[in-house]
Amino acid sequence: MSILSVANVNKSFGGLKALDEVNLEVEAGTVHAIIGPNGAGKSTLLNCFIGRLEPDTGTVTFDGQSLLGIQPHEINQAGVSRVFQTPEIFGDLTLLENVVIPAFAKRDGAFTINAWYSVGSESELKAKAMSMLADVGLAEKSGDLAGQLSRGDKRRLELAMCLVQDPKLLLLDEPTAGMARADTNNTIDLMKTIAQSGVTMVVIEHDMHVVFSLADKISVLAQGTVIVEDLPENIKGNPRVQEAYLGGAHL
Repeated sequence: MSILSVANVNKSFGGLKALDEVNLEVEAGTVHAIIGPNGAGKSTLLNCFIGRLEPDTGTVTFDGQSLLGIQPHEINQAGVSRVFQTPEIFGDLTLLENVVIPAFAKRDGAFTINAWYSVGSESELKAKAMSMLADVGLAEKSGDLAGQLSRGDKRRLELAMCLVQDPKLLLLDEPTAGMARADTNNTIDLMKTIAQSGVTMVVIEHDMHVVFSLADKISVLAQGTVIVEDLPENIKGNPRVQEAYLGGAHL
């Protein structure tokens, strides 16, 4: 059963067609990877999922609800969270405060930077935030300033900020970009644990080690169009994928 359905989506910027009749089905409880060369339209597509961009034509449906014409915070409230290509955290706040803020937003339907002032009196949300930090391996750093973290730990913090909202769908844009191999492997293990909890994930990633370690299904985007959608074992040897994505080289 599809939890996310994309039909005939088009998006242009001036004379540049970034998305061209994109069709995509993401099954509930799976990890669906989107791969393709730089400029293929992957991040543009994710932005259409979360309301940062409005498609020119086509439909985006999540859990039976159209995502078009509603605000990003309303999409978030519906159960969609996103980890961005560059970690979006509050560097001057502690890790705990970073995770409590989206917990407030999920509960109250509003996102406010002043929410952390109430951390001391919100024991339930504080406990949930600490639990999320423990899940991503950052509990011991809960009182540290987020801006002092390594890139890998910032990525884990952002995951905790998403998970505290109990998402049905988690969108990850290059979650291991810039990481050393050890951090990458730790992130893969964490994402496997998240997937096992039942959260559906859409992952944009250039690292094929990450893709083939996680994906149940892969869509290949080239020049704004999905050219192939198939199981990972079939993607590896597909000549269209090798030509479009790797210039003919084998995955």
